[in-house]
Amino acid sequence: MLARKRMIETIKTETKYTRRMTGQDSLDSGVIEVMRRVPREEFVPAGVKGFAYNDSPLSIGCGQTISQPFIVALMTDLLQPQADDVILEVGTGSGYQAAILSQLVKQVYSIEVIKQLAGEASEVLQRLGYLNVELKVGDGAQGWQEHAPYDGIIVTAAAPFVPQPLIDQLKPHARLVIPVGQPYLSQALLLIEKDENGAISTRDILDVVFVPLVNGSGT
Repeated sequence: MLARKRMIETIKTETKYTRRMTGQDSLDSGVIEVMRRVPREEFVPAGVKGFAYNDSPLSIGCGQTISQPFIVALMTDLLQPQADDVILEVGTGSGYQAAILSQLVKQVYSIEVIKQLAGEASEVLQRLGYLNVELKVGDGAQGWQEHAPYDGIIVTAAAPFVPQPLIDQLKPHARLVIPVGQPYLSQALLLIEKDENGAISTRDILDVVFVPLVNGSGT
């Protein structure tokens, strides 16, 4: 599919363009292949399917968006997903990021605060056969203690600060990728790592703009 091929080339171009900020000269080939394979058009409303492979966010209703493909790829790569990993996603949205991760890890647990979006995402994921994704409706800033600790956590909406429950639910040597900042303004995409002693290190990756984390971290 030509549009999908163009999307992949744009992701590679964006990776090179931002390498001085991100420290990433290229993205993992497995991440690129999954971005090529997962049908993004299945995760957007009918009226915008023709724009599904543009490198831009798109509205999915309820005031929410599906993220720009480059950002999805970058955040996935920063997580360094491994085949046996159990990953927590905060902010299911359309289900697209969960679908990407599901092809790279053992299990994805995903939380969505908006019941309508959670239902729609669940239907699409089941229909397309992404069966190693489990969803629930809830406050993602509280994490999902039942399945913790996690090999990685990815947050797809901006919090005003890093929610402590997400830090607590990380395994040693695990990563948290999260945008932090004020709603609809420039935010920082952060990579947070926990060492074997529980100490936390944080790296600012890139300026981004995400919708706010609803009902999480005081929002």
